Amino acid sequence: MDPMEIEEYKENKKYDPIQVITDARSELARAEELAEFDGAAALAAFDSILLNDGLSHVKDGNKLRENAVYGIAHIYALNKDTTKLVGMLDRIEPFFNSLPRARTAKIVRSMLERVAQVPESLDMQVELCEGAVKWCSEKKRTFLRQRLQARLVDLWLKQKRFGDALELIKTLVLEVKKVDDKALLVDIHLTESRVHHALRNIPKSKAALTAARTNSNAIYVTPVLQAQIDLMAGQLNCEEKDFTTAYSYFFEAFEAFDGLKGGDDRALLTLKYMILSRIMNGAAQDVAQILSGKHGIKYSGESLNALKAISDAYKARSLEQFEEVRATFRNEFESNSLIHRNLEDLYETMLEQNLVRIIEPYSRVELSHVAKLIKLPEVRVVQKLSQMILDNKFSGTLDQGQGHLLVFEAPPSDDSYTHSIHVLKRMDSAVGSLLVQAEAAAKTLA
Repeated sequence: MDPMEIEEYKENKKYDPIQVITDARSELARAEELAEFDGAAALAAFDSILLNDGLSHVKDGNKLRENAVYGIAHIYALNKDTTKLVGMLDRIEPFFNSLPRARTAKIVRSMLERVAQVPESLDMQVELCEGAVKWCSEKKRTFLRQRLQARLVDLWLKQKRFGDALELIKTLVLEVKKVDDKALLVDIHLTESRVHHALRNIPKSKAALTAARTNSNAIYVTPVLQAQIDLMAGQLNCEEKDFTTAYSYFFEAFEAFDGLKGGDDRALLTLKYMILSRIMNGAAQDVAQILSGKHGIKYSGESLNALKAISDAYKARSLEQFEEVRATFRNEFESNSLIHRNLEDLYETMLEQNLVRIIEPYSRVELSHVAKLIKLPEVRVVQKLSQMILDNKFSGTLDQGQGHLLVFEAPPSDDSYTHSIHVLKRMDSAVGSLLVQAEAAAKTLA
């Protein structure tokens, strides 16, 4: 209903705003019910609300039209109709023109969130986001474009398009710094940190996270965003093998994610990282305490059971049990790169500890006997022993001609070099002091 029709209805006393909004609410409720089993009929009902310009002139009318937009987007997403989903932006532009630009930005971002709720919709999200960025560029909506580009970078990260993500980040950071939008800079630098972490470039990942923290100190940061920063910091500390600090960051992040209304999938992920940190820190006995607590019971499931089994194998120092657990929960562990890498390191550590314990009583031992005791192929045992000798984990040599390992007594430590360095430093300090005194005396005589 356009403004002229409204005026005409008012003159004829036929226009009733209450009736208009009541009818629209009924139509919206009917459309939401139809969406479950009749998408075509639901689309027609949503369209009737969206195209009803008269709703813009009554209280809460635009809110109903906004809900119709979300309903249409959700149906297109369920039908995997990406072309119509991207074309929606041009189609609903007349509605956008009746709204403030900030409200328009909220609607477009909410559309993306509704599409993200559809399973296996990553490619569709990327196409929609790219189409929305193009539309914003054409309509010169810079504020919205920058936020959509930040969202696009995160989607590219999930698609493992790291080069495209870093290139866009570089351009976006320069542009956003000019307008000094610190809230957006925090998001961008945090995503940049994730990209570098995925590429195993830990120094650059830490630098990006530091930049995110620096900008966050100047503004109010929501608990969710602070939790994301803590989660990233915990992961970087895990990469540097500082599991005590990592655990504290994960704990802070978990408290925030767990406290969100309706829950958050990241709460379970963070809890898994907490348990991993305790295992890697040699405190596997704490795992049972965490899992028996209220949080462990709340998020109980296969993923936590897998880590509990790893913890039990580590406490038992059983490589065989450890391998069985990894084989049983292979998909669970390999789906998360951080957990997978740390479990590989833990396995190597357990292997070294078991080998040292086996060879400790011997000065000469057959390699086949060591392999039999540790229940591993002889080739793998020889490879690991060679590495341990080169890393000075123990003193010995491999006699592969005889198939023996010769274990030597650890050579006594020689502190001569350390003492020599200490003496030279003292001499340098004394000579420097004498030189200063001589220069002072020379100035006095002059």
